[in-house]
Order: sequence, then structure tokens, then C-alpha cells
Amino acid sequence: MFNGHSLSVVVPAYNEESHVGEVIDTLPDCVDRAYVVDDCSTDDTWSVIQSHVPARERSRSRARADGGEAAQTVVPIRHERNRGVGGAIKTGYLAAIRDGTDIVAVMGGDGQMDPDLLPDIVAPVADGRAAYAKGNRLCSPSDRSSMPTVRQAGNRMLSALTRLASGYWGIGDPQNGYTAASTAALERSGVDEMYEFYGYCNDLLVKLNVADCRVADVPMPAEYGDETSHIDLRTYVPRVSGMLARNFFWRLRRYASDVGPAIPAAYLGGIALSVPGLAGVLFALLAGNSGLLALSSLVFLVATVALVAGVALDRRHNEELAVVVDN
Repeated sequence: MFNGHSLSVVVPAYNEESHVGEVIDTLPDCVDRAYVVDDCSTDDTWSVIQSHVPARERSRSRARADGGEAAQTVVPIRHERNRGVGGAIKTGYLAAIRDGTDIVAVMGGDGQMDPDLLPDIVAPVADGRAAYAKGNRLCSPSDRSSMPTVRQAGNRMLSALTRLASGYWGIGDPQNGYTAASTAALERSGVDEMYEFYGYCNDLLVKLNVADCRVADVPMPAEYGDETSHIDLRTYVPRVSGMLARNFFWRLRRYASDVGPAIPAAYLGGIALSVPGLAGVLFALLAGNSGLLALSSLVFLVATVALVAGVALDRRHNEELAVVVDN
């Protein structure tokens, strides 16, 4: 229990035989149940999970609320096919919802997430400040000091794209998987439709925004060990970029019906005008046509104003839905 709320943790694992056992063993005492999901690993991850369950069960044996048999505190789940980290987390989320958990957190099976930080991640959800909380390694120079420069640049680019796609203009480090959510918020956001590839966290943010859920950023330091990344940038970049673009337009469609036409109209008008405006400017420069250049420049200027207005309206509409926790 955490401040009167039942707390579960989802531990997604794919080829993490060297780390997942320690993750299970070091789960904080406030965790009532852990769903350890082996995403069809090709190494001994499943055997390691099974071997560490008995020790955890012996140390955390407890009676069910109704006085029945001891509750299982670690639930091993094995996928028959590899579905991606988002698919593994979705499996754990749905199991936690089905079992009636109040709050569900995510801790990767690679051991990269410090278990001592779990109370900081969970607290904003438990005390009602947010429906979803996530770590942010970019809040201060000291937090991001151990993050390689290339990763920082990529993370900031994804932060900008995710802000535009999701409407959460006050959050950063959207790829941070150290999260906690109320199961009520997950149900409202339609978690059963969550993206199953590595961009699951970005996808979920868009869904949470449309469900009008507040998100909290929790400052935390970047930590890297000997874990192996399974991300292939050749597939990751185009797939996640495409997903964000689709989600952006999906959010605008939902806003048009649920919020009003102003934000979608500004964005879509700006996009629609920017393409012919920019193309006209380039063609006019190549052809030396001053009349076309003046007209195209005006169209592009109007498009820019519309896009800036869209961002401004979007930020104003969502300014209360993103908070940064002051630790």
C-alpha cells in the first residue's frame, strides 16, 4: 500500500536474464503486486523470473483482505510472441485494472530504474496532484549530466514533437518509462488501444490529454549501466514519427468535437497554407518571378501566423494539465 492506495508495478522484460531477477528482489515494500511480463525472450529471462518469484513470495507473504489464502505478490506473465515493450506494459496494465489496483507503476526489467525513486514517482498520483506521473531527466544540468550528448539532442527533439502531438506543452523527456498512473485514468484513456512499439509512452500521453488527465513531471537523474538497448533507430525513427503525426491529427479531430473548432482550425489552416506558400516562394526564386514571390510570401506569412496562433491556443487550453513536481 502507498498512502492508503493499492500499488502494483509492471515489469516488462525482453532478454533481461542478467537484470530482471534483481529488479524483482529490490521492489520496494510499498508494492502490493508486481506483474513481470516476459515478452517472448530468446534467453533465460523466463527461467530467471520464475526462480526469483518464490523468494519474493516468502518475504512478502500476506493474507487477502477477505481473510482467504495468501495473495500472490509477483505474477509472472509470458507472451507467446514478441509484441514490443508497449505490448508487455499493456498486458500488465490490463491485469492490474482487472485485479482492482488503484495505482500502477512501470519499472523496466533492465534494472535502469532506481527502486528508491518509486515513492517520488507514485506520490503525485496518490495525493491527487496528477492522474499520471513520469520521470524527467532533463529538468536540470545535474540530472542530465550522465546522458550522452547525442541522446540529449534526440530526447529534446522527441520532447518537442510529443508536446505538439499530445498538447502537454509543459512536459519533457517523454521517452522516460519510469511512470505511475491511476488505473481510472488508464481506463478513461483507452489503454487497451495503446501503441505496442517503443513509442507507447508518447502514444499514451496523447490519449491521456484527450481524456483530460493531468500529467506530472518528476525530476530524476539519468542513470545508465550495462543494460542493452533493443531500439533500432532505422525502424524507431520513422515508426514513432508516423505514430506521432497520426496521433496529432486524431487529437485535433477529437478537439473539434469535444473542445471546439478554434485549435484544429488554426493548426489545419496553417498546415494547408504553408505547403503552397513555401512551394510558391521556392518556385518564384528559381523563376525570378517577383509577383509570385510577393504573393507566395504573403500566403506563407499567413500560414505562419495561423500555426503560431494554434500553438498559443493549444498551450492556453492545456496549461493546467501539466505540472512539474518540486522535490
